[in-house]
Amino acid sequence: MNWEVFITCAVTGSGTSAHISEHVPVTPQQIADAAIEAANAGAAIAHIHVRDPETGLPSRDPKLYAEAVNIIRASDTDVILNLTAGMGGDLTLGGPETPLPLNDAGTDMAGAEERLLHVTELQPEICTLDFGTMNFAEADYIMANTPGTLRAMAKRVQDLGVRAELEIFDTGHLVLAKELIAEGLIDGPVMLQLCMGIPYGAPNDPLALMSLVHALPADSIFSAFSIGRDQLPYVSMAALAGGNVRVGLEDNLYLSRGVKATNGQLVERARTILEAMNVKIMGPDEVRQKLNLTKHT
Repeated sequence: MNWEVFITCAVTGSGTSAHISEHVPVTPQQIADAAIEAANAGAAIAHIHVRDPETGLPSRDPKLYAEAVNIIRASDTDVILNLTAGMGGDLTLGGPETPLPLNDAGTDMAGAEERLLHVTELQPEICTLDFGTMNFAEADYIMANTPGTLRAMAKRVQDLGVRAELEIFDTGHLVLAKELIAEGLIDGPVMLQLCMGIPYGAPNDPLALMSLVHALPADSIFSAFSIGRDQLPYVSMAALAGGNVRVGLEDNLYLSRGVKATNGQLVERARTILEAMNVKIMGPDEVRQKLNLTKHT
């Protein structure tokens, strides 16, 4: 059981959810406002993707990141910024019988340095690395993160003085994480995010979660979440397992059946659950000390 928990709010994500809920932020201003809303509700960390303001689809344009981050920083809101570095590893094959050539509409493969341009420029306190290659529910799509790419990205993030959050979708990802830790490419305290219930990664049942928890690197700090209707139950599950909490519209659009949520409402509900368990909610400065973060302005 973890009696002192920090909350991360993943405010928008990279899926097509902006076409489902009007509350999903799309423009840099909306994304910044969502991060500020989440911080005011009690989130210590805002996890940020950006989207094309015209289409609502995911983007990795450094200018969009810069606009959102600059708005947040100018607001003097005390929130730890966690920028994704997951974009640029999207591989879509041409189909079961003709895998090549690739489907250009769904493929966006970039080199390690290009995937980190926004991190290099903006120097957030944290950025996420998706720690492996994985199939998702889509027929021909692969989330591609080779060991070589991850080693290069981890080294670059380390050189920048940014803390890497390792996003773990299955048990094999922990094997690779431990290798990079042993190679000195991940600074401590090691920070991991256990991503549960995402097809076709680790299922979100308690035994699967605890198998990951029992395999964690020594002295690491972790959060855990699940998606959809299981996001809010996982607030208590994560704390009971000894971890921290992630909520937000990246992973779940609803506060209850048929009731669309805002990011702030999801953070408020997480606080209600945790405080009912007599858990202390950590603020940004406490999290900075716990994770030994370097604050950039």
